[in-house]
Amino acid sequence: MVKRRNGERDEAHAQRRIMRFALCLSLAALLFPFPLFPISTFPLRSAASALEGSNLISTATREGRLAVFDDVWETVRDLYYDPGLHGVDWQAERAKFRPVAAEASTNAEFYAALRRMLGSLRDAHTRVFAPTEKFDWRNPRFISIGVSMREVNNAPVVTMVERDSEAERAGLRAGDTLKSVDGEDALALFERRLRDQGASSTINAARSRAMATLFDGASGSTVSVAWIDARGKEQKAILRRQWRGRDLALRVRQLRGKIGLIEFDIFTEAVAVEFVRALGGRLRDARGLIIDLRNNGGGDSEAMIEIASALLPAGKSLGRFMDRSGRIQSEPHTRAAMLLSPEYIKSFRAPVVVLTSERSSSAAEIFVAALKEARRALLLGRNTCGCALGIRRRHTLPDGGELHISELDYHTAGGSRLEGIGVAPDEKITLDQGELRARRDRAIERAIELLSVEPRGAP
Repeated sequence: MVKRRNGERDEAHAQRRIMRFALCLSLAALLFPFPLFPISTFPLRSAASALEGSNLISTATREGRLAVFDDVWETVRDLYYDPGLHGVDWQAERAKFRPVAAEASTNAEFYAALRRMLGSLRDAHTRVFAPTEKFDWRNPRFISIGVSMREVNNAPVVTMVERDSEAERAGLRAGDTLKSVDGEDALALFERRLRDQGASSTINAARSRAMATLFDGASGSTVSVAWIDARGKEQKAILRRQWRGRDLALRVRQLRGKIGLIEFDIFTEAVAVEFVRALGGRLRDARGLIIDLRNNGGGDSEAMIEIASALLPAGKSLGRFMDRSGRIQSEPHTRAAMLLSPEYIKSFRAPVVVLTSERSSSAAEIFVAALKEARRALLLGRNTCGCALGIRRRHTLPDGGELHISELDYHTAGGSRLEGIGVAPDEKITLDQGELRARRDRAIERAIELLSVEPRGAP
């Protein structure tokens, strides 16, 4: 048995270099800013990726900016998963944005031009990062005032305020409506950010990203914020932007009626191990399970497979990843043994409800789509992001920046494409400003109600 299991593990490990695509949006994207980060073990072989130290080109010169611009444009042309580039006239985009990039007066303006050009592809994963913007998804740090924003009934509404932050001490609370930022009307600022960033995989993804950038600025700088509180009164405060980290640990709770709640914001190896252990330990007698993925931006593909394997039969297809020629590059399946821990996966057979939102993206969407197609779980909440493409490698730009390109398309085991569409919940539950103020979570309340009577278990 041990030899057989080791053989399975060795064979699976041999496939990991193929399977470990970028299946995530940035944690910072979900909570505060909205960049993207890929997961990759594939270095891109190009002259740009070999540049180091003094060989880096400076974008302080016109020639340097054009060299970086041309590298971005050519790399997308040659590697993008859709050779037709979604019908975008890529030559015309070059003619439009190359002069803008050449005459940019700051590095921020230069990279903004690159982002607007890439935005024409309507792809949440294909993004560019300046050298100072590289993001380590395993140890996420981001600049924030400690406030998370969402669009609720066409208004910018606070959904989370970090505990013990300046914002909390100033009186900002979940459910408050943002009125202005540095004297600029919040809705006008939102519309401007939406125009500047370009399109995304879906309208909801673009709007969510723009809403998350309202407080953008340099670390240590201050921002003047005005908002309307629960009493309808206007409040003001000057808040400081600071570097902040984020706890990526699995969060487990036991609710009434022997119902378990598991929440995690990203698929990682540690999360997968803790998820399986929780099901076999603390939640082993649970009569139902709620998995909260409303803030999950994806993550490690192997971790996603491990977690899916605890809920679905071994050997179940989780879909297909295809390159620009239509060839299948990977077709992951669930399995009986974990690769990330020396233990078997004990199948969890009680009913499952998964909570989703427009922030549930990439690997999270693949996960919920697999459960939905297998009729293994009920989905509550809002439509997922519709951002489900794969990035095989990170491309280093001549100035040290990074370009992430979607090189792989994805279809579910049932043949459905998620990019630009997402996964629809079985029951829609929208955000409500009054419930935010009351700290009431109607999605969890409804999940508990369903699991108290729902007989559906594992197939």
